[in-house]
Amino acid sequence: MQQEEVKKMLEILRSAIQMEIDGKEFYQQAGEKSSNKLARELFQGLASEEDDHRRKFEEIYEALKKGQDWPAVEPPSGKGKQLESIFLKASKELGSEIKIAQSELEAIETAMNMELKTYDLYQALAAEERGHHLVLLDSYEYLTDPTGWFTVKEHWTLDGG
Repeated sequence: MQQEEVKKMLEILRSAIQMEIDGKEFYQQAGEKSSNKLARELFQGLASEEDDHRRKFEEIYEALKKGQDWPAVEPPSGKGKQLESIFLKASKELGSEIKIAQSELEAIETAMNMELKTYDLYQALAAEERGHHLVLLDSYEYLTDPTGWFTVKEHWTLDGG
C-alpha cells in the first residue's frame, strides 16, 4: 500500500474505532436506563459486540501504523445468534406480556439508525477496497499476459485473417 493510502486507511480506521466506542457507550447507557429485561439484555449484548469490533479495528490500525500488512481478522464469533436467542427466550418467558417503554423504543430506533450509518461506512470502505483489488488484478493480468489482456479487454479476435 502506498503511504497516502495507508494514511487514508488509518484515518478511516480511527473513525471506525470511535464509532464503535460511541456505539458501546450508547448501548451501555440505554441498557442502564431500560426497565425492560429484554431491552437491557439486548443493549448489553450489543455493547459487548461493539467492544469486539473496536478491538479488531485497533488490531488492524496498529499493524498498518507499524508498516505491517493487513492482519488476518477472525470472522464474527456468532454472537449475533446469541442476541437472536435473547428474543426467543423472552418470547417464551413473557409471551404476550412484553411491555416496552417509549424510551426503549426510541433507544432502539436511534441504535438502528446508528448501525445503518456504520454499515454504510463499512460498505463504502469495502467497495473502495474491492476497487483497489480489481485495479491490482487488472494490472497483474496485463503484466503477466499483455496479449491475453488486450484480447479480453478490447474484445479482439484472433482469426488469422
